[in-house]
Amino acid sequence: MKALIFALVIVTLPLSAADKGFELLFNGKDLTGWQGMGGPTTNWVIEDGVLSCTGKKGSQWIATKEEFSDFELKLEYKIPKNGNSGVFIRAPKEGAAWVAGMEIQILDDFGEKWKNLKPVQFTGSIYAVQAPEKRVTKKAGKWQTMRIRCTGAKCDVWINGEQVVKGNLAELAKTHTQPGLKRKSGFIGLQNHSSPVHYRNIQLKRIQ
Repeated sequence: MKALIFALVIVTLPLSAADKGFELLFNGKDLTGWQGMGGPTTNWVIEDGVLSCTGKKGSQWIATKEEFSDFELKLEYKIPKNGNSGVFIRAPKEGAAWVAGMEIQILDDFGEKWKNLKPVQFTGSIYAVQAPEKRVTKKAGKWQTMRIRCTGAKCDVWINGEQVVKGNLAELAKTHTQPGLKRKSGFIGLQNHSSPVHYRNIQLKRIQ
């Protein structure tokens, strides 16, 4: 009987829980709170608390149904060899999300396919705007962590616990034309870049 009760408790436990002060953006079970952008979400699958993009045709990205302004976002990701994805922040529904909003790049930095990319295109960069100060990514196929903190005109990024970007969006907007650098709020999104990618433990803290 004790074994049965223990088993029932295990089954009813949530797949994951948010850290103190954070809320889960992905519940580990379905796409509640998310919407497909540019197509259906048939290319996104969920298994064992992991949200995976197949890289096949479907939505170009998935976005939160709610917009966010100042926040701290934390997640774990796993990218395959030569994989490519990204996290969109303060993005609108219209236009290319990495231009009309901002993209924090996720990439297999060690992939042979990407050996000729520029520094502003590697993991942790504000894509095409500000390069990471250092490369701290792991080999493809390993779970890694990303943390993004946006407050006003500041955007900071950490990869695997190390800060790689200290972004001053007001200064960057003086020398870059992307309108997303001036946006105050928008959707958070996960990119389908024709490559498999896996996400879990996606959580956010609102900053007042």
